[in-house]
Amino acid sequence: MNNLQGQVQSEIDRLVESGTERGIQVAAYHRGELVVEAVSGVADPATGRKVTADTPFYNYSVGKAAASTIAHMFVERGLFGYDTAVMEVWPEFGAHGKEKVTVRHVLSHTAGVPGIPLDTTMEDLCDWDKMCAAIADEELWWEPGTKIGYHAYTFGYIVGEIVRRAIGKRISQVLIEEVSGPLGAANELYFGMPLGEQHRLAKLEDAPMDPAAMAAMSSMPPDLPMFKAAPMSLMPTANLGNRADILAADIPAGGKMSARAIARMYAALLGEVDGVRLISPKTLKEATAVAMSGPDAVFGMPTTWGLGYAIGGLGSPSDPQNATTFGVGGAGGSFACGNTATGIAVAVTKNMLTQDFSTSSKLIDLVTAALAPVR
Repeated sequence: MNNLQGQVQSEIDRLVESGTERGIQVAAYHRGELVVEAVSGVADPATGRKVTADTPFYNYSVGKAAASTIAHMFVERGLFGYDTAVMEVWPEFGAHGKEKVTVRHVLSHTAGVPGIPLDTTMEDLCDWDKMCAAIADEELWWEPGTKIGYHAYTFGYIVGEIVRRAIGKRISQVLIEEVSGPLGAANELYFGMPLGEQHRLAKLEDAPMDPAAMAAMSSMPPDLPMFKAAPMSLMPTANLGNRADILAADIPAGGKMSARAIARMYAALLGEVDGVRLISPKTLKEATAVAMSGPDAVFGMPTTWGLGYAIGGLGSPSDPQNATTFGVGGAGGSFACGNTATGIAVAVTKNMLTQDFSTSSKLIDLVTAALAPVR
């Protein structure tokens, strides 16, 4: 195992020294035990502050998995079911024909409510009630359950408002009370992060845009669904993700976390971690079974989702080795996942926002090959 720690450390040191990455963390659990905890590089180039194991990173959609986990915990407790209509707990959501949207549809990105108003501002994103009212007033893009399309921003608000209506608490408070607190990671896994804690965060920076990617982006037709789902000004960039108001707000489509905290959460979904297990094996099986697969109706690529977690990791879900991997990646290239067959939970968090997942893919493959070699 220590050999694996050394291999991962060498690889991330190389990535930082080459300038590919600025600051990075890797953490892995195997059957409930922490087996890798490696860090390299700087959290804040302006001050030279180094990344440590407890440095939180704003990893955008990696945090969706924490919102999903809370939903599963509350389904287990009987507060609502997967097939409960959202409007049963949040009546206003049923407007404009959305009365058939269920919790299952929301978790599997098949609800048909992927868009936020195109005049939404950064300040609006921080206003919970305003965002929930706007989403409740949205019209369906498709009949719930008939198509799959990534609900980039709306996922977090819808799951968060279901939770708030069901138990009367904000999802950021629930995360600390039910997930990060019991796991001993309350200061390393957040939705809204208090202003007084933000000095610990890694500063995000945008990687230089690859000329081919820039050309591809500029040649995209302006009427693509992805451009109708959110204004371009709210694309997940370093400018957005370094703002104190965005970091402090509850925007559970994303989260702030260390690699070891989110890896620990996945480990506690797979089994026990220091006496804590978040959901039962039965719930885990339902959550990680394929709910829907197909072309993404918003972003266009092939996609496969369980209930709140994408299936297949960074490979093809049709590959048997990947079929048991469930997790969520974030804009900028961070990724975290668990594997129900191998018992591995692994996370890669980084502050250089790249256009692909090559760093995460390489590191997760390295960990997987060492801990669960193909027989």
